[in-house]
Amino acid sequence: MTAKEPKTIVLTGIKPTGRPHLGNYLGMIEPSLVLAQTHRALFFIADYHALTTIRDPRQLARLVRELAATWLALGLDPQQVIFYRQSAITEIFELMWVLSCETSKGLLNRAHAYKAAVENNRRASQDEDAGIRMGLFNYPLLMAADILVFGADKVPVGVDQQQHVEIARDIAAAFNQVYGQVFTLPSALVNATAVTVTGLDGRKMSKSYGNEIPVLASPEEMHDRVARIVTDSRSTEAPKEPDQCNLFNLYRLFAQQGDIERVRHLYRHGGLSYKSLKEALSTLIVQRFAHARTRYSRLMDNHGQIDRVLVEGAARARAVARETLRRVRKAVGIDA
Repeated sequence: MTAKEPKTIVLTGIKPTGRPHLGNYLGMIEPSLVLAQTHRALFFIADYHALTTIRDPRQLARLVRELAATWLALGLDPQQVIFYRQSAITEIFELMWVLSCETSKGLLNRAHAYKAAVENNRRASQDEDAGIRMGLFNYPLLMAADILVFGADKVPVGVDQQQHVEIARDIAAAFNQVYGQVFTLPSALVNATAVTVTGLDGRKMSKSYGNEIPVLASPEEMHDRVARIVTDSRSTEAPKEPDQCNLFNLYRLFAQQGDIERVRHLYRHGGLSYKSLKEALSTLIVQRFAHARTRYSRLMDNHGQIDRVLVEGAARARAVARETLRRVRKAVGIDA
């Protein structure tokens, strides 16, 4: 009998910048929870990453609790995965310094967010680095420490975050070349079949566009948000092309196949009321997340339970991180 192979380690970080929306759920939350069933999974709330944009301590504390409660309500099992707050793992930040000593500035110069900020300054005829803080510049370095300290094999990310995982891999490879095989080389896990969820205005759903539909919105707020989905002015009787309609694209993410085909027929042959379809979509979403909303409300009424889950998760996470730091410190000669 052969020894059982260890499970692949997957790591998912979530920045607390607002309430998760349907795009977050379908594109990242739900797939990550599925991965956790077959992998050794770590989930963390990236509160130090959030400092690049949030400078209100009370707001940050509230967002961290809301995000933790949302993940727990949507099915994250803290007994099955390691769930922690980034700021509780001090080893991450020690490792970040060590990694910075082996990371070329040129590598970080190529990071998409930094390049975009520089380009915006150039267009405005400003100094290239005007208003750019080191938190933005070093963001990929902190993300590399997040990943490498836990020996993550796979990091589920969207296409826009894939470069950060590639940078982490480059940093790990450079370190290993100097000090030996200390780090696992991570790979980005990009879901090629993931749908792009459109927002109220037809663009990709995003908090930065203000077009999002929060997953756990109250029934009243959900109805209001869905009612604001932009549609054209064609009458109920007029034929319409369903696949070019933002409302239909959202509806088919939640409806049963038979209902999708029935509505598609109404679009193409006349008889489709946008108002009625919005009401149907709102009802479907409210029903889909009804139990999660109840669990969320109970958790938010019991901050102590949320805090206990994160503290217990941090203890488990630090046990792993300390072992990585032991190897790193020995490799560089700090604890030789």
